[in-house]
Amino acid sequence: MSHKRSGLLSGLIVGLLAALLCAAGLGAAILFQQRLPSAVMSFGGGLPVSLALSLLIAVVVALAIGAVRPRSLTLLPVAALYAGGAVAAGQVTGKAVMDGAALRTPGRPSVEVGDVTLENFNAGLGDALSLYRGALTETWAAWLCIAVAALAALALVTLRVVRVRRAQRAEAATRAEAEAEQEPEYRAPFEPAQQPAPKPSADLFTPRDPARD
Repeated sequence: MSHKRSGLLSGLIVGLLAALLCAAGLGAAILFQQRLPSAVMSFGGGLPVSLALSLLIAVVVALAIGAVRPRSLTLLPVAALYAGGAVAAGQVTGKAVMDGAALRTPGRPSVEVGDVTLENFNAGLGDALSLYRGALTETWAAWLCIAVAALAALALVTLRVVRVRRAQRAEAATRAEAEAEQEPEYRAPFEPAQQPAPKPSADLFTPRDPARD
């Protein structure tokens, strides 16, 4: 099966780009979460907001992969990996920039747009990774966000792949029927298109025509 027909290569590239974009968006949401209303962030300990963002990431990744009309089953686990990885990468990235900004400019109450730099990311990456590993081993909330994104992306891409494969099978069946209807009638080699008219059998009592005989 070629990549052109299955959409595997296009799906891998487009899905990866969408996952990177979603990771950056989630990191930005974590950085500037203090600008949201306190009632929104305090509701349910902030878990509903995190789950909603995870679902949004799954939808974006699934739509990006589904846009190339994929029919390869390999893209199903890849979509789950992309969505779950985007959630984890976004959380780590946002936390790393936040911690790096706090280390480089202590005493600032909030993070500004200018704090989103590579230097702040590198400065806070170690602490962010250690904190995130601790969250994965001690609580279930981080795993829940990753699982929701992965399972939602897996389900959405599965539905898309099934629809594309079904549509292509129906199109192939329709094309085969049309070709069968247009197929010319088989004729043996040297067989005339029209059978010659049979000659009447000669009768003993029928007078012969010398001109014709």
